[in-house]
Amino acid sequence: MSDAPTRIRASDADRQRVAAHVQQASGEGRLTLDETEDRLGAVYAAKYLDELDALTADLPLQQPEPSRFPTPLHLHAAIVGVLSVLLVVRWVISGVPFFWPVVPMFWLGLSLAVHAAVRSRHNAVPY
Repeated sequence: MSDAPTRIRASDADRQRVAAHVQQASGEGRLTLDETEDRLGAVYAAKYLDELDALTADLPLQQPEPSRFPTPLHLHAAIVGVLSVLLVVRWVISGVPFFWPVVPMFWLGLSLAVHAAVRSRHNAVPY
């Protein structure tokens, strides 16, 4: 029962991920153009995951880019948007001549701006 393969074949997604890592390292100046070309050729020729790992072993780990708009702010923005639409629909149905939803929409927008400011200040690196 020791006939089981010990190496795992690489998928196209694995090759694309490693190619993007190599290209990013090249863009940062960590690799010369010749090294980048050689490594990309080896990436697309690789059959196994360990071959791909060897191509990026001397490069720093890829850091995922932080979301510019965190999930709590996504939720807050969605709630502000839905409530604003509901207020405008209610204004259209009511037939009132002045645009009264501007006041609650202002406070909703202000709450979103304060939320974003507090989160960005909380995430700021102290000097």
